Amino acid sequence: MSPETLMYQTSQIFLTPTLAVIALLFLYAFYALGAFVMQWWQRRRAAIPSDETQGFPLVAWARARPGCSGEDLDVTAHKLLELPRVATRVAPMLGLVATMIPMGPALKGLSDGNLAQVSDSLTVAFSAVILSLIAAAITYWIVSVRRRWLAEELAWLLSQRAAKGDAA
Repeated sequence: MSPETLMYQTSQIFLTPTLAVIALLFLYAFYALGAFVMQWWQRRRAAIPSDETQGFPLVAWARARPGCSGEDLDVTAHKLLELPRVATRVAPMLGLVATMIPMGPALKGLSDGNLAQVSDSLTVAFSAVILSLIAAAITYWIVSVRRRWLAEELAWLLSQRAAKGDAA
């Protein structure tokens, strides 16, 4: 078996898992969008985090840990954004992988004159990249807005601590 054939066969093994992860990321993007809309609704009702911390996850975390530092708050804010950030960055990469893997069979089908194989392979390739880009776009927008929300919460928490420190 030639090295080229081995590389081709190895790359074909990754098509199904890649498509499965793209499907999961696509579903996750809409789950995250629903959670985002719910958080927006909760935040809309309470412009500043008072006793009600729904919609303000960093404030809720800080209230559960009264002695936490500013660095702890910053790390927690990053943790809250971690999964959607990873989805935003990984989805386009997997879309590219899922586009390139079917290109081998499509080109082989083209050289053999098998247009049905070309069509089937290109359908998989372009569908995968479209779904992954939609997932990335949704999660990117969510991460961008949540990053601002968490920065606002962090600033509010730090100003509350400063006000308590001045009062003491």
